Amino acid sequence: MGLNIKQRKKVEDILKLNNYTDYKWTDPKKIIVSQWVRMKCKFGCGEYGRGGACPPETPAVAECKEFFNEYEDAVILHFEGLMDKPEDRHTWSARINNKLVQLERAVFTAGFERAFQLFMDSCSFCKDCTGSRETCEKPRMARPAPEAMAVDVYTTVRQAGFTINVLTDYDQKMDRFAFLMVH
Repeated sequence: MGLNIKQRKKVEDILKLNNYTDYKWTDPKKIIVSQWVRMKCKFGCGEYGRGGACPPETPAVAECKEFFNEYEDAVILHFEGLMDKPEDRHTWSARINNKLVQLERAVFTAGFERAFQLFMDSCSFCKDCTGSRETCEKPRMARPAPEAMAVDVYTTVRQAGFTINVLTDYDQKMDRFAFLMVH
């Protein structure tokens, strides 16, 4: 069903106020959640098991699908980045993720009590993550990335009208996507 025009405008006003201009709305039921994404996390990502907002600290794939089905609307936010060094990505991500937590809070206090943000990259707030939700130093700020929730970001953002490609070199501009869940 989705938000009505007045509700969407309210969220868009918050986005604009916070300088977010590169975004698209999508139906959360169109967000592709797949087991293969979890397998890529488990067997291919250095963050697996080391982050309190990364698998295995996140729900099972079936629970992730259920999570998205509980929402009426979602905003996909696009971020572009070009790093001098690959490790600069973490500082860039932490800065953006901090602003995304503030965005979630602003949408929440505007009357959307189910507002929930999925970061555009792993949490990155702490230099040394404890790797556990129980011992997380910033549990009120930590959020999973879409991939940690088994989201097939490539297919999902392409069907929403964004361009995204697999990068072959760190000299290439990155396209990152965050998801703001709204109800």
